[in-house]
Amino acid sequence: MTEVNELAELTEAAFMYDYETRMPAAARDRLGVAAARIGGGVVLAMRHDPASYWSKALGFGVTEPFTPAVLDEVLDFYRTHRVRQAVLQLVPSVLPAGFAGRGLEKTSTWVKLGGDPAAIADTPTDLRIAAVTPETAEEWAGAVLDTFGMPAGDLTTMLASTAGRAGWRPFGAWDGDQVVAGGNVYLNGDGAGLNAAATRPTHRGRGAQSALIAARARAAAEAGCGRLFAETWRGEGNQSLSNMVSAGLVPLYERENWTVRF
Repeated sequence: MTEVNELAELTEAAFMYDYETRMPAAARDRLGVAAARIGGGVVLAMRHDPASYWSKALGFGVTEPFTPAVLDEVLDFYRTHRVRQAVLQLVPSVLPAGFAGRGLEKTSTWVKLGGDPAAIADTPTDLRIAAVTPETAEEWAGAVLDTFGMPAGDLTTMLASTAGRAGWRPFGAWDGDQVVAGGNVYLNGDGAGLNAAATRPTHRGRGAQSALIAARARAAAEAGCGRLFAETWRGEGNQSLSNMVSAGLVPLYERENWTVRF
């Protein structure tokens, strides 16, 4: 991997780790979160995940090789913490010989994009774009989760707790007094990672996502980040991918999602 690609992987690993380990302790305990750093990557387990999404392992192959021994340690971690399933997010070039045969199934391919946050195009919208505050964070988190089809509750607490926390800059789009779209960005040294972008179906086509990309890019540039990263699924008809490219983000590489069920 190039240095830029390595920064992209480490930035995503950092924000996923922060999401799950730094939420309020009561919510973290109810969700059954456990985390470890194995083989240079981040391994996250959420035993009581109501969305079957948050048990993930990523960031491998940057600081040390991703070997069969590392893979076995990751799988043992998930067995120990009794998750129903987990997803390993892996750049194909890091896959070791002997990777197959451990119950892993390739379930999707994602595109990682990047660019200069200071060069991201601004896009007009009739919606009000503003930073999320601790006072508006719960409504914002609820709108994001609802759009993703994830239930409210402790996941709401997890997302909402990033408002006002060091390293995070959540933004929302309002139609009157209603949050109709949202997105977050995590600041990780020279890198910044866009995440949690969602627009309610009733308000798509009004420029919310593009405007939120621009707002978060400005926040990243103001914080001194030299690179902005995002990811989305690869496939026909992905409007999010089109919006990211139109804003000035460039596809960097593809990454595979490997699902293992226990």
